[in-house]
Amino acid sequence: MVKFRSFLTATVAGVAALTGAAQAQTATPNAAYVNAPVMNHIPDAQKPSGHCGIFETCASTKIGLGKGDIMVRLSGVGVLPQDRDSRVNVAGGAFGSGTRLNGTHLSTTNQAMPELTVEYFITDNLSVDLIATSTHHRVNAVGGALAGVTHSEVTDVGSAWVLPPTLTFAWHFRPHKRFNPYVGVGVTAMWFHNMSGRTQPLGLTKLNSGFTGGPAVNVGFDYQLVGNWFFNADVKQMFVRMHAWAENQGESLKVSAHESLDPTVVSAGIAYRF
Repeated sequence: MVKFRSFLTATVAGVAALTGAAQAQTATPNAAYVNAPVMNHIPDAQKPSGHCGIFETCASTKIGLGKGDIMVRLSGVGVLPQDRDSRVNVAGGAFGSGTRLNGTHLSTTNQAMPELTVEYFITDNLSVDLIATSTHHRVNAVGGALAGVTHSEVTDVGSAWVLPPTLTFAWHFRPHKRFNPYVGVGVTAMWFHNMSGRTQPLGLTKLNSGFTGGPAVNVGFDYQLVGNWFFNADVKQMFVRMHAWAENQGESLKVSAHESLDPTVVSAGIAYRF
């Protein structure tokens, strides 16, 4: 009886030992599997540092304008001659050595064309820019003594292309701000080319003009739209006199005029900062 009890006790102890060992072997790999990190979301690929689109305003985008900036601007420009005063004379033929055509004045048509501007910022506040465009205008002689000769209140004198490059120094009031107004002063030069006379009643088909120039003032503003793109609006007033003359083919009759063109130049356009 004692031996049977000893056997039974030993058997139970052996079974318990085997069961514990099996549980230990099973628990170890399961625990390792359960504790392994699980990736629920694959992270997005990182963009290259410093990348910024041409039509984006990014953290690296410079706000406003300042020293060292170069602006290239394409604008639509309207040239509005003021024709403040005219002095018209005629010489040759029945008019002798020279006769003033009292009351006759010149009228030059308005014109609109594209304009290209390059601007460089010398300091944060001071910039220099150069504009270049060429506009086509018709010139009429209106009223006065000439109307009595041509029997027309308006006489078509002819047409000409004008190239008025203008160099301007501007003072900018709000550098490094999106909205930056300015005022400027400069000088303009005028070349007249491809001139064509049309004064048929007097036979004046040869039209010419001398080179001229004068001071200019302007006011405007730049506004940063997005990235390095800016909107610009500008008004320039030029003070320029023109000396022109028309002759017949034999150059025996000549009409000359001194005219204060004084054009007002209005422009608006888009600029890019480099």
